[in-house]
Amino acid sequence: MIGIFDSGVGGMTVAHAVEQLLPDYSLVYYGDIARSPYGPKSPKTIIDYSIHNTEFLLDKGAELIIIACNSASSVATETLREKFSVPIIEVITPAANRAISSSQNGRIGVIGTRATVRSDIYQKTILARQPDCKVFQEICPLLVPLVEEGWLNKRETKMILRRYLAPFKNRQIDTLVLGCTHYPLLKNLIQPRIGKRVKLIDSSIETAHYVKEFLLSNPNIISKNGNASHRYYVSDSTETARPVAERIFSRPMELIIA
Repeated sequence: MIGIFDSGVGGMTVAHAVEQLLPDYSLVYYGDIARSPYGPKSPKTIIDYSIHNTEFLLDKGAELIIIACNSASSVATETLREKFSVPIIEVITPAANRAISSSQNGRIGVIGTRATVRSDIYQKTILARQPDCKVFQEICPLLVPLVEEGWLNKRETKMILRRYLAPFKNRQIDTLVLGCTHYPLLKNLIQPRIGKRVKLIDSSIETAHYVKEFLLSNPNIISKNGNASHRYYVSDSTETARPVAERIFSRPMELIIA
């Protein structure tokens, strides 16, 4: 069974991509809505939350963990890999790799939470592989709350996005990493505001492909199940959580409070 956790419903974009690419594998998801967002919190707090989330998923039978949260991926991956014996897959590396291969001019933009951007994890990962790249980052603290509230097509959301994306206009980027798994829900607003020539890198999709390749290379890590089942847990219920989840999956969703 594949276990996936995030600070809220945004990580369901990863879960949906995994469902699509790996239909024979069961999946258990945990969205920590009660303590969302993770981005403004200290690294220690994010690590503590990530340990709790991982333990929850392991108790539910997970044999592999996906950190479907860029903030947690940026500060908690090493700790989780040291503490737990199951494979731990983060969302940074797959997105960074795709950004490098997609960029023609080596000028890459990254939008993310405070925790992700301040960790410099995308810049470090990209430059380690491609030192000639230029990486430009912007902190976008309001986007996760807007997605969690379901404000996916509001005038205010469009205005905030325009403000966040403005610094990239003169930097001649040709690739923009959506450095948070909530952000794919805003792709239809981001693309026209950053320009159609800029390639958007969706960490959710790239992570799902990465997991598929990992499981093909390590077929004995998780057993396939012809009757795969998927369970979605959340630490709290909000008015908008289920509608946002149903928008991601295009089907009725049951969110179990745990």
